[in-house]
Amino acid sequence: MAHCPSGTSGRGRFVFYGGHRPGQHLRPSSTNGPARACTAVFRHVLKPGQPYLRTVRLRHDGDFKTDLEKDWAAITSDEYFLADKPGYIWIGTTAWFTAQDQYVAGQGSLTVRLLGTLPIVQGSGPAYNQGELLRWLAEAAWFPTSLLPGGRVVWSPVDDHSAMLTLTDHGLTVSCLMSFNENDELVRCQAQRQSDATHFQAWVCRLFDYREIHGLLVPTQGGAAYVIDGEEKPYARFVLRDIAYDQPYAY
Repeated sequence: MAHCPSGTSGRGRFVFYGGHRPGQHLRPSSTNGPARACTAVFRHVLKPGQPYLRTVRLRHDGDFKTDLEKDWAAITSDEYFLADKPGYIWIGTTAWFTAQDQYVAGQGSLTVRLLGTLPIVQGSGPAYNQGELLRWLAEAAWFPTSLLPGGRVVWSPVDDHSAMLTLTDHGLTVSCLMSFNENDELVRCQAQRQSDATHFQAWVCRLFDYREIHGLLVPTQGGAAYVIDGEEKPYARFVLRDIAYDQPYAY
C-alpha cells in the first residue's frame, strides 16, 4: 500500500459507470501519518464517517485565455469527475468556441471547436496524458477522499506546510508540490507540466475561499497559470457555482 513516509449522453455514461467502494466510510485512522502536512488537511476538510466519493459533477464560470498574451474571455463550464480513480470530462463554452478537455482510461485529449462545430484544435498523446492527469490531481481538492494516502496515492512530506503528492495511473506517474495555509487548506499546487515530447513548463494551480458544501470543505475560487521567467502568467480563473456528489447523470 502506498503511504505517507517518515454530459451529453456520453458524459452521463462516463459518470454512471465510474467505479465505487460501496459501504466504505472514512475512519480517523485513514488520515494518520507522521507529518503534519499529510494529515492536518484531511482532518480539516473531512469528517469521520464521510463516505468515499465515487463521482462528482460541478459547474463554474470565470475567465480564460487562449494565449497568455491575449485578453480574457468569459467562459462557463461543466465538469464530470470519477473520484475513486482518475478520470474527468470538462466542457467549456465561450462566445466563440467550445472546448472539451478530458482524461479517460489513461488517455488525455483536448478538442476545441469554433462556434461549437468546426474543429480548430485536436490534441492527444503523451503530453496530454500527463497534463490532464495533473489537472485531475490538482482539482481533486473538490473531492478530497481521492487524495487520502493509499493505493495509487503517495504523500512525501516536505515541511509543516507542504508535501509532494505522487499519483500513478495506467503506468503514468505524476507529482505535484502541494502547499497548505495556516488553516490546513490546500491553496497551491505546482508541477512540471509536459508541453511536448521533450519539454516541460512550470505550472501552478491556486485554490481559495473554502466553504462547507455537502459536509465537505472545498475551494470555491481558483485559477491556473504557467510560470515563465519566475513570473506566474495566469490563463484561467474561476468561481464554483454548483457541485454535487454521487449523482451519476449529466447537467
